[in-house]
Amino acid sequence: MPSTTGPSTANEKRKLFRRLMTDPKILVLPGVFDGYSTRLVEQSGYPAAFITGAGISEAYMGWADVGIMGFRENLEACRYLAGCTDMALFADGDTGYGNAVNAYFTARGFEDAGLAGVMIEDQVWPKRCGHMKGKEVISLEEGVEKIRAAAEARRDRDFIIKSRTDTLATHGIAEVIKRLNAYAEAGADLLFADALLSVSDIATVAKNVPKSLCVNMGFGIRKRSTTPLLSPRQMQELGVAVAIYPRLLTATAIQGMKNGLAVLQQAIDSGEVVERPDLAVSFEELNTLVGFDDVQKIEKRFLTKEQMARKYGSAAQ
Repeated sequence: MPSTTGPSTANEKRKLFRRLMTDPKILVLPGVFDGYSTRLVEQSGYPAAFITGAGISEAYMGWADVGIMGFRENLEACRYLAGCTDMALFADGDTGYGNAVNAYFTARGFEDAGLAGVMIEDQVWPKRCGHMKGKEVISLEEGVEKIRAAAEARRDRDFIIKSRTDTLATHGIAEVIKRLNAYAEAGADLLFADALLSVSDIATVAKNVPKSLCVNMGFGIRKRSTTPLLSPRQMQELGVAVAIYPRLLTATAIQGMKNGLAVLQQAIDSGEVVERPDLAVSFEELNTLVGFDDVQKIEKRFLTKEQMARKYGSAAQ
């Protein structure tokens, strides 16, 4: 159950996100993809996070981010995540799942689900992760209409529309700037150029767009084929307003699971008990993270004394 100290309504979360993204200090958004990651990010003190569509596709469906996950699966996952936290969560709406009409209903759906905003990109559907080869983009005119439809769909004017362009790989940086300016005019509040190739690219885009710029950043992998690794302070100095880290938690979670499976194999091979508490949280910590303490408080409020006694015996008193 979300805490009582953070924003209590979707509108308050949206106002918070809007304020954070226009603050002089860069807004850093870890990428969340499930209940564990969402609650951990909130527990770490972040006021907002980005829901990574790639993470949902990969963790929920087991398939790469190449357009296999549809609108319904994405929306359902995001609705649950928005409901378990007081953070302002931002959704990844892919391409809007069709034309401008689909983008309209995509934006409306994520607003109704309690999100702070949604990102719509200008790739051809089925899309793919912006750092993969083989991307295709729609025309500028179609991209503008998608953003205009998404912007007009919102009922709450604080619901944020983020436009993403993947045209650097297909058309070059001049087209990136042209499109982001056109998307801003069509109603986008936050602008995102994915897979920029250099510090110079980031600085150039930041200087030539009229609204807050978002950059996708990796973490801990120095050899990259796309955007170079920069610290939040370095990005802020370049004029970046928002930095998302969509692969941070999925990648570290996979490494943690690999470590656990390696220890299990060690126990199988050796025939001995292997204890590695440094590799795993306790059962008690896990239960606290996922709200069991809150559930018990609700039980004490609403279950009868007889029900509590059956569940917990004398400990229910």
